[in-house]
Amino acid sequence: MSGWAIWITGMPGSGKSTLARLVARKLLRSRIRAQVLSVEMVRKVLTVHPKYTEEERRVVYGALLFVSKMLTQNEVNVIIDATANRRRYRDEARRSIARFAEIYLKCPLEVCMEREKRRKRRFGAPPRIYAKARTGASKTVPGLGVPYEVPLSPELTTDTFQFRPNQSADQIAKFVLAEFGHRGHQGTAKR
Repeated sequence: MSGWAIWITGMPGSGKSTLARLVARKLLRSRIRAQVLSVEMVRKVLTVHPKYTEEERRVVYGALLFVSKMLTQNEVNVIIDATANRRRYRDEARRSIARFAEIYLKCPLEVCMEREKRRKRRFGAPPRIYAKARTGASKTVPGLGVPYEVPLSPELTTDTFQFRPNQSADQIAKFVLAEFGHRGHQGTAKR
């Protein structure tokens, strides 16, 4: 049986990186291993000085999908941490990965902007993206310079404005356990 992949999507500042890591830790307590794949990790390999153009995004998300698909086909569970501002990136993952779920982090833009401004841990994300978008220094920030296309039918939505990170991570981990099983599937930790 193949591994599974969940794609945690939402606006920059909605909590994707924090939740991806929390969910991985919570699942490990249930003896289920998952590799967190951050778009920023992939971007650093492919683009030394990212411009965040549509073409660059197409290449970066294509590579992220390729790696995710290969890992799941080799019985590795994957948590994808990526905005993926266009639905087509996430839809392609849904078509390409046999055991897939889209997790949407719902959060008002103003809250995302405030969080991003105060963020201490960056997980590789560029600093002050919303401030740069407001001053015109960047025209490629999802939600301000380019659209963020909200998922039409995600398997799970969690409101990261309403819930604390641990609460949202619990929701996601419970969903994964219910959807993909507790034990007896590939990708579980060895005893």
